[in-house]
Amino acid sequence: MSDPRIHRLADILLDHSCRIQSGEAILIEAFDLPEPELVCALIEGAAQRGATPVVSWKSNAVLRSLFLTASEESMQLAATTESHRMRLVQAYIGIRGSENSSEFVDVPHEKMDLYQKLWSQPVHLKIRVKNTKWVVLRYPNHAFAQMANMSTPAFKDFYFDVCTSDYAAMAEAQKPLVARMEAADRVRIVAPGTDIEFSIKGIPVVGCAGENNVPDGEVFTAPVRDSLNGTIRFNTPSRYQGVVFEQIELTFRNGRIVQATANETNRINAILDSDDGARFCGEWAIGCNNRIRHAIMDTLFDEKIGGSFHLTPGQAYKDADNGNRSCIHWDLVSIQRPDYGGGAIYFDGELIRKDGQFVPVDLCSLNDGL
Repeated sequence: MSDPRIHRLADILLDHSCRIQSGEAILIEAFDLPEPELVCALIEGAAQRGATPVVSWKSNAVLRSLFLTASEESMQLAATTESHRMRLVQAYIGIRGSENSSEFVDVPHEKMDLYQKLWSQPVHLKIRVKNTKWVVLRYPNHAFAQMANMSTPAFKDFYFDVCTSDYAAMAEAQKPLVARMEAADRVRIVAPGTDIEFSIKGIPVVGCAGENNVPDGEVFTAPVRDSLNGTIRFNTPSRYQGVVFEQIELTFRNGRIVQATANETNRINAILDSDDGARFCGEWAIGCNNRIRHAIMDTLFDEKIGGSFHLTPGQAYKDADNGNRSCIHWDLVSIQRPDYGGGAIYFDGELIRKDGQFVPVDLCSLNDGL
C-alpha cells in the first residue's frame, strides 16, 4: 500500500525545494534505496508539472569498487560524463539510503581524495551547487534506524515528521536571527574545551528552510577566512568518507587549523591536508530544528539539531562566500544544551544563546519545543 507521506515529501521536494517549472529538466539521483516508491513519485510528479525527469540509480558497493580501482583517468572520465549530464538539467534531487554507512571505510584516503578532487568537486561543487536548484536528503531504512537507536517504524515516523515540516513557518521564525547575524561582527563561542572567536562581518547570512536540505533548520554564514582563533572541541561524532571520527579537537590561528586531534588523528590530518583550503573554514551555522535532539552520525540531521552549531573546514558556499576553496566541505557539530555540557554564543559581546536557549526576546520563538 502506498504511503501518503511519500507523496507529501515528493511534493515538498518538487514545489518548495526545487520550485520545478514546466519545460525544465530534473535529475533524480538515488543511492541504495530499499525501494523505488519516492523516485517513482518524483518522476510522476515532475511529469505532471511539465518537467522532464532523468534518473540515476547508484549502488555504494559498485562505487566502492570504482574508488578502490580508481586512476586519475577513470575519475576524470566519470566527472566528464556526469558534468555533461549536470549541465543539461535545471534541478537536482539527491537521495541516499545506504544500508552500510561504512561502505567506504577501507578505501584508502588517497583514492577518496582522487574522488573528491576529480569527480565530486567538478560535478557537484562547481556545477550542481552553482547552477541548479538542488536538494539532498536521506531515506529511511533499517540501518538508518539503527544509527538513531530507534525501531524502524518509530524512526520512519520521526523521519517523515521532521522532513515534512512547515518550512514556510520555519523561514519566518529564522528572520530575526538572520538579521542579528547580518549586523554582527565578532562571534565568540565558549563551551567545555571550547573558546573560539572570529568575525562574520560582511559575509552574507542565509536562513535555511527546506530549499537545499531536507530536513532543514539552520542559519549559516562563514567566518572571515583569516579571523578564527582559539580551540574547539566537538562533542558529537562525525562520519566522513565512511570513517567515524570522535573527540575531534581543532586549534585555529589566524583562520588556519594548526592542530587537529581525534580518535583517528592521522586520518583527520590527511583529510585536512587535501588542499590549501581544507585547513580553513567555509561555513559557520546555528542549528535550530528543535524536533532533532541528538546526533545520529548523519550530517543532514545532525547539523540541524536544536541547541547546536556547526563549523565547517573546507569549501564556502556561493551564498555566503568568504573566498575559501577546497575539495572538502565537512560540517562538524557541537551541541550546547545542558545535557551536552552547555555553552554560550556571543555577538559583539552580547549573549545570544545560553545552554542552547536563545536569550534576546526577538529570538525566543526559536526556543519552541526545546
